Amino acid sequence: MSQVSSNFKDRLRQDDIVVAPGVYDALSASIAEQSGFDTVYLSGASIAYTKLGRPDIGLTSFTEVVDTLAHIRERTEVSIVVDGDTGFGNAMNVARTVRLMEAAGANAIQLEDQTYPKRCGHLRGKSLVPAGEMVGKIKAAVDARRDPRTLIIGRTDALAVDGIEAALARAEAYREAGCDLLFVEGLRGADDIDAVMGRFKGRVPVMANMVEGGDTPIQDAAALQALGFSMVIFPGALVRAFTFMANRFFGTLKNDGTTDNFRDRMLDFKQLNEFLGTERILAVGKQYEDPTS
Repeated sequence: MSQVSSNFKDRLRQDDIVVAPGVYDALSASIAEQSGFDTVYLSGASIAYTKLGRPDIGLTSFTEVVDTLAHIRERTEVSIVVDGDTGFGNAMNVARTVRLMEAAGANAIQLEDQTYPKRCGHLRGKSLVPAGEMVGKIKAAVDARRDPRTLIIGRTDALAVDGIEAALARAEAYREAGCDLLFVEGLRGADDIDAVMGRFKGRVPVMANMVEGGDTPIQDAAALQALGFSMVIFPGALVRAFTFMANRFFGTLKNDGTTDNFRDRMLDFKQLNEFLGTERILAVGKQYEDPTS
């Protein structure tokens, strides 16, 4: 574990909010790192969008997430917060999920209380497992981790299903079960935020989720920090930006029969290889070549 990522637990305790952009592969994570971010959020939704071309409705498999995580850890030194969905099953599945995600390089693993298959927190029609079942899953996650610096994030989707009081009660139970960070999904405005912060601020770090066009009004990191949030994720923003840009790109190519008219909005071959560090990698390989051949 790198020095940067191993300090994630301490980073979360600092006054400045942790801003974690959503990523979905090693390239997007390396772009975030080179842009100055020290933490990324491996979004299950974004993996579904990009790897499967499908919505976030529980279609992504455990191995697809872990494989993606391993590629990101090999490529970057950032702290990685991983969307572990429901843990992909019961408490025993959660324990295995935590062990393998931790081994693949996760610094924090988020688990939620939806039934499986789950769906995006900002879609309608969600359903929840019993609170006691989720408490058991949280305890299994805490017991399964090998490094106490690996954080367990407890997410509840109860607000949209049963209301704010039920969400607060579940979040409290998850905190008592050992969660290091709480995530109440689908906050609808100031009243919900005040309720969450009135209950948990100063007791346990709380995470915010910014989804463009979702249930929670978009606020910037400074405003969320002032409200008391310790971390904010922007899980699907990059995919929405990429999809917008890609539609423009393919439209230009289809209409013009060339990429020339899009060149001011893309890297050329040399620029991409400079970003990827191609010459440096080849130079490293060259020192292992057989000098007699």
